[in-house]
Amino acid sequence: MTPVQKLAGLGLAILLALAIGFGGAWQVQDWRLGKKMAERIAEQGARHQKELDAITGEAWLQQSAELDKRLATQEKLAIQDQQHTKELSDAQRNQARLRDQLATADVRLSVLIEDSASGCNVPAAPGAVGVVHAARRAQLDPAHAQRIVAITDDGDNAIIALRACQAYVRAIAR
Repeated sequence: MTPVQKLAGLGLAILLALAIGFGGAWQVQDWRLGKKMAERIAEQGARHQKELDAITGEAWLQQSAELDKRLATQEKLAIQDQQHTKELSDAQRNQARLRDQLATADVRLSVLIEDSASGCNVPAAPGAVGVVHAARRAQLDPAHAQRIVAITDDGDNAIIALRACQAYVRAIAR
């Protein structure tokens, strides 16, 4: 072999040794970084899972609090509904009793007649005679009295319904 061939063979051997060394180093580095990367990914996954667990726990607490609020509101609305239903039935019972009394002439509706001469029907000294101080009263026809009571019944029912609606809106708005 000539010295050039020996030198070429030696260069080729060195080049081959360097390639094997770089390849081995590459494999070792890949193995080492791969292991670290796997550890990092595992740690990151564990942190992510803890965060998800914390978020889920908070969401459950908020949902539970909202459910408690909704149940309390529903309970309050049920109590208010019972109260307004009782108020309405009491008013209707009182109105029916008044209509019956008007129909049987147990009670008569009357209006005050103003004395135009004096301009005032209130006596100067208070007395135990009654609430109405007018000297003159006019009895209403029972049919007219029934119509007046029906009008006041409608008004009372409307006021009770309005109160129920206002209470409902107040309860929901909170």
